[in-house]
Amino acid sequence: MTGKLLPLLQSVALAALASCSFIPAKRATGGYIQVPSGNASFTHYSYCAQPACGIVGHGYTAAVNQLAFGAPPGLGPGDACGRCFALTGDKDPYTPTYPGPFGQTIIVKVTDLCPVQGNEVWCGQTQGNHINQFSEPMHFDICEDTGGAAVFFPSGHGALTGTYTEVPCSQWSGSDGGPIWNGACIAGEDAGLWPAVGCGNQGTAP
Repeated sequence: MTGKLLPLLQSVALAALASCSFIPAKRATGGYIQVPSGNASFTHYSYCAQPACGIVGHGYTAAVNQLAFGAPPGLGPGDACGRCFALTGDKDPYTPTYPGPFGQTIIVKVTDLCPVQGNEVWCGQTQGNHINQFSEPMHFDICEDTGGAAVFFPSGHGALTGTYTEVPCSQWSGSDGGPIWNGACIAGEDAGLWPAVGCGNQGTAP
């Protein structure tokens, strides 16, 4: 009996090992730091019609810093693509004494990348230094074209700090456009919250 049982146990162990060895290939990799909630900084930008995820969102959308996005410029979507986040601003880093009022909490879908190069102040987080120049580990650049920036930022204040929380995209009020190139991905909208994997990461974190 023992002689028959041993090969069976070995087969089970090998199957389990093979399964475990497959998991890292599916998980977000590359040294990126992708945390579902925490502190963040917020700015806004326009001309959002060519997002790095490859699909334009019709609703509040944002770009995120490269260390969280999950891909360098030119490689297409990262694992942040399609994920939805509730954003709340509560401080102006340029005018710390400003008491408010602040804009509304909004829910955005990530469709774009804020690369390190050219955006070192806000999106300069790297593996060696996880925070930007305002000591924030995460940055959201909110698209003006779809209305989110007008709702989020109080008049006369174009940069804020505050908090973010990943939420199911059923809470997002927008809709998705069609892919604008092959390889477009916003699978994060249907994935579990981080650390679950949607589009996956590409390349290596900055």
